[in-house]
Amino acid sequence: MDDQQQPPLFTFGVIADIQYADIDDGYNFTRSRRRYYRSSLQLLRNAQQSWSDSAVAPRFVLQLGDIIDGFNKGRGASDRALDTVLREFGSGPVEVHHVWGNHEFYNFSRRALLSSRLNTTPPDTDTEEPAGSLSADRAAPDIYAYRFSPFPGFTFVVLDAYDVSLLGREESSEEYRGARDVIRQHNNNEDLNCPPVVEGLERRFTMFNGGFSKDQLDWLESVLSSADEKKERVTIISHLPVHPNSTDPICLAWNFDKILDIIKSHSSVVCFMAGHDHDGGYCQDKDTGVHHLTLEGVIETPPDSDAFGTVSVYEDRMVLKGSGRIADRVFLFQ
Repeated sequence: MDDQQQPPLFTFGVIADIQYADIDDGYNFTRSRRRYYRSSLQLLRNAQQSWSDSAVAPRFVLQLGDIIDGFNKGRGASDRALDTVLREFGSGPVEVHHVWGNHEFYNFSRRALLSSRLNTTPPDTDTEEPAGSLSADRAAPDIYAYRFSPFPGFTFVVLDAYDVSLLGREESSEEYRGARDVIRQHNNNEDLNCPPVVEGLERRFTMFNGGFSKDQLDWLESVLSSADEKKERVTIISHLPVHPNSTDPICLAWNFDKILDIIKSHSSVVCFMAGHDHDGGYCQDKDTGVHHLTLEGVIETPPDSDAFGTVSVYEDRMVLKGSGRIADRVFLFQ
């Protein structure tokens, strides 16, 4: 059989930055880009229909964060908006893995999210290490990070990019004070959603970004060490991108370099997927060969287009079939 005709081992769907709200169209923070708040729901329906009609049904869907828009909070519509979007996701038979972005925290506290339907942490099924150990399926209880394996030899790791953040934390908490100290070292603006007045990577230190705690980084290190030993292929998922060449600097995770250092020290990682930057982006790290994909956002996609993808996974590569703004790509494994 020709290589191109071989069926994939499995497929999955991917979509980012839906940011639904039942309000008229508006603009981004700088009023330079149009946002289609109501239409985003129809684009999600288009994606669901495509996945349902696929010849090979997706094993799961990755929702890369910002599922509803922060405008819902001020209108008292957060729960209603979330119910609306989750109803659309629930119309299909495929399980969804939700990533948390800044708009999740504009609408809900961390405590509320942990007890919500956006917490898709699987039951702790790791039989090789005791629950609660660093290499367990889940990170610490207050950190929304977990791993799952949809097919033998393949692992997906969901990261919590707002583990260190001003968002979702009580202002009186130690976590809030620690995040404030981090951002204040780089950003002196009264409004911390305004980036520092400098060029380059320092612009990432804004309130709508965040970072990864040492506990989460230690857990990731342990998960990847286990994957190395088992010769697994690992895809890491986060709302925030971590490679400077895959996004605008203003969208990078605060301590992106820590994640890149960990990835560099392990052979198992093949891909890093993120959202947040609505323009999208892509690069392949020249040192590690890891593919860094930042998916274009639904919220800034016109109603007559689309923004979702379907990824087919093979032994030696992943093939992204994009729709609308999403480009087709092939991610060869090193």
